[in-house]
Amino acid sequence: MITIFNKKKKPTASYVLDTYWKFATERQNIFFNRIKGEGKLTSDPILNKHKFTNAYRASDRVSQYLINNVIYSGDTDINETLFRILLFKIFNKIETWELLQHELGLISWKEYSFDRYNKILHQALTIKESIYSGAYIMASGKSTFGYNRKHENHLKLIESMMKSQLADKLKNAKSLQESFTLLLEYPTIGTFLAYQYAIDINYSELTNFSEMDFVVPGPGAKDGIKKCFVDLGDYSEADIIRFVTESQDREFERLNLQFKSLWDRPLQLIDCQNLFCETDKYSRVAHPEVSGLSNRSRIKQIYRPVGSYIKYSYPPKWNINSKIELPQNSPVQNIQFTLELL
Repeated sequence: MITIFNKKKKPTASYVLDTYWKFATERQNIFFNRIKGEGKLTSDPILNKHKFTNAYRASDRVSQYLINNVIYSGDTDINETLFRILLFKIFNKIETWELLQHELGLISWKEYSFDRYNKILHQALTIKESIYSGAYIMASGKSTFGYNRKHENHLKLIESMMKSQLADKLKNAKSLQESFTLLLEYPTIGTFLAYQYAIDINYSELTNFSEMDFVVPGPGAKDGIKKCFVDLGDYSEADIIRFVTESQDREFERLNLQFKSLWDRPLQLIDCQNLFCETDKYSRVAHPEVSGLSNRSRIKQIYRPVGSYIKYSYPPKWNINSKIELPQNSPVQNIQFTLELL
């Protein structure tokens, strides 16, 4: 583990940092309560009302779908695996993936046709279906590829990535940061998306790096860091994320919190990065007197149960799947997209 505790001027925390650890603990309690089928997930009124991601990124519904239905379901050829990951993540929406799957039968780079994919997505748009998740904001790519519709440019982006032998380049990468740098070379992909995609690809067998190797703070995380620390000292925002990640055991002990890890897997850099983003949102209600960089004051998303469960499974190389114990009667998530195209 890399340690950065030898920096000269230490960061100075605010009281919101305690909330950061309490939020992580309670959000993970909710995760396990949902798995157990508990009727009451939490007594925290903010967590009851509003939607927040999991403490562990890989436990989120979309990440679980990516891991189990996209990465580890289909041809294991590196080009096919990468194509599926890129196609899924560009839209980042389960319903869009299942629409394409329903119409095409097989999602494959070998069988890829811009015209076929474009027609399916265009028809979805004509009946006012949203084909993108709101989680990430991507540039349209029109200035690079010249198409009027965003999805057309993004299909061309995927084509350019695949035709440039990106799969081979990633396979030969020596670090998570090198994967990030390779992705950053493509148009419309900024630093935040490049890091997120590098993590998603690292769920597969294409790369195999520790999630403790490298981190890139996103805009929401920077807001959370601003609320949790009144002074960063000699630390960058990425240093702060590593600082708290490496301090997690001491912090839980200091606050007398019984944090339930992901079957003995500690929080990783990507998880603590996300937790800063979620703490920023949580603090808008819990600590309205503390401002972040964006000065947002409301949490937009309201929590609504999806009415289905996930059979949790993680990248096999993490060696935690054998530890997962699920109740015998827990239904498995079964999301069907039934849009009929004309």
